[in-house]
Amino acid sequence: MDFGRKETIEAKERVYRLAYATPLVEEAPLSRRFGGKVLSKLENLQNTGSFKIRGAANKLLSLDRDRVKGVITASAGNHARGVARAASEANIPATLVMPLWAPVSKVTAAQREGGEFAHIIQHGDTFAEALQHAATLAVGSGLTMIHAYDDPMVIAGQGTLGLEIVDGIGGPPGTVYVPVGGGGLIAGIGAAIKEKYPDAELVAVQAEGASSLIPSLAAGKPVACAETRTIADGIAIKRMSDRTFEAARRWVDDVVTVDDEEIAAAILYALEEMKTTLEGAGAAPLAAMLYKRPPTRFPAVMVLSGGNINVNFLSHITERGLFRSGRLVRLRFLLPDVPGSLAALLVFIARERSNVVSIGHDRLPQDCPPGYSTVELLLETRDRPHGEELSARLREEGFRVID
Repeated sequence: MDFGRKETIEAKERVYRLAYATPLVEEAPLSRRFGGKVLSKLENLQNTGSFKIRGAANKLLSLDRDRVKGVITASAGNHARGVARAASEANIPATLVMPLWAPVSKVTAAQREGGEFAHIIQHGDTFAEALQHAATLAVGSGLTMIHAYDDPMVIAGQGTLGLEIVDGIGGPPGTVYVPVGGGGLIAGIGAAIKEKYPDAELVAVQAEGASSLIPSLAAGKPVACAETRTIADGIAIKRMSDRTFEAARRWVDDVVTVDDEEIAAAILYALEEMKTTLEGAGAAPLAAMLYKRPPTRFPAVMVLSGGNINVNFLSHITERGLFRSGRLVRLRFLLPDVPGSLAALLVFIARERSNVVSIGHDRLPQDCPPGYSTVELLLETRDRPHGEELSARLREEGFRVID
């Protein structure tokens, strides 16, 4: 294997020119819940908002500016942003090929990080198509390819995160939950931790809609998943490389998949309970711990790999989470079309300590009989039992709840 703990230690000097050692903090409510110390590695607070700056810095800052015409990479967002920042630091032009569906916020951020040194091309419906286009351009233009995960220097840079986990704990972790797309992060963390502490448990976490590792381990070689359909765009990779798969086969102790509902719930949990913002890939380890594989070996560490989430999408996730938890309730009523009927309904709801978010009033829907109107209310409640109690009390008071 062309990378290991030694190469990861050697990467620190270059990595820390652009990145920093992110906080490793205890999540006390989770520690109480699971009966042992649970820690978050807050890589969402890293420069550029994700761990990707580590590998990009190690690779870019190792290049000879006089011999390199420029660099090119393919990325869904975070790696492009890291390469852009590192290219600007190294004064090396960077071409960034991003899929057409890459979040606008990540495209904009990559351009901002690279400034005059960054040139962005959006191409392809998948990361694989963007990667193929970047490889073709690299051959035709003489640019140096900076692969997002299939590069020993990039992997060694990501591994500095693993060194920080060991340093922060003061010894080996019990279990480390790591999000996996292409596998560069888990390869680097595996080298940093498992070479010295082989008994530490490494759990790979993949999105259910982009889970290639389980079938790959069964086949004994990298296998592409059928599709990449997940809100965790940072790990929406169809296939690991030979290099990262071999690292996973050597060091990974368990593989967990989480679906988009679990990832969305974890994003909301992080906002409310941990006071931190995560993107889908960054929330995957938290989702795995909460909903699929609770830790039994401590200290348990969640690598929260990034926080670059689109604000509009975050709003959507938050609203879905509030509906799922019963703290937002939508009720539809049939009211007599007479003065005061709506006011009476709102007074009763206020007495029940529920807050009205929005009101829809319609006198002409097809299911509304003459002399009545329909009213749709979006209500804030304390929790699901409060919402159910409110609905029951409304019926007891004679209000006709029709949906």
